[in-house]
Amino acid sequence: MSVKGLAHVAIQARDYQETIAFYTEVLGFKRGHHWSLPSFQIQEASMLISPDQRTCLEIFDNDAVIPAQGKKAASEQDIAHGALLHLAFYVDNVDEIYQKALAHGARTFVEPKQLTLGEPPLVVTNALVHSPNGEVIEFIEDVDFDMSLSSKK
Repeated sequence: MSVKGLAHVAIQARDYQETIAFYTEVLGFKRGHHWSLPSFQIQEASMLISPDQRTCLEIFDNDAVIPAQGKKAASEQDIAHGALLHLAFYVDNVDEIYQKALAHGARTFVEPKQLTLGEPPLVVTNALVHSPNGEVIEFIEDVDFDMSLSSKK
């Protein structure tokens, strides 16, 4: 038995329809399944499937009673603290998706730029936004983080 990969990340949406629209219209996810589960006070929930069909986002309505890590932010200006720091998505063009996200209600966190990480140096191009729902989302151009072969002599 082994781990095959990340199945999904669950998000509780302040505005359910706006959150679904952001992930489908901006990031290209598709709505795979939709349900309600009154025993957990879930009026609306959806599983959104990533464009590569390998990872999903599970979106819940604001009143759903879902086990969670950390606490909700008291206001849009507050930072919520918990185990999840941000979601990162590989993209073809950071500048393009960053502008598209801003046009759909996201707010700037870190503008697009290149960073050089570690030794040996690894150059990454990324940007971060706050989604309309408040998640911190990183857009990163494809990079191979597996430097284990480079460090062997």
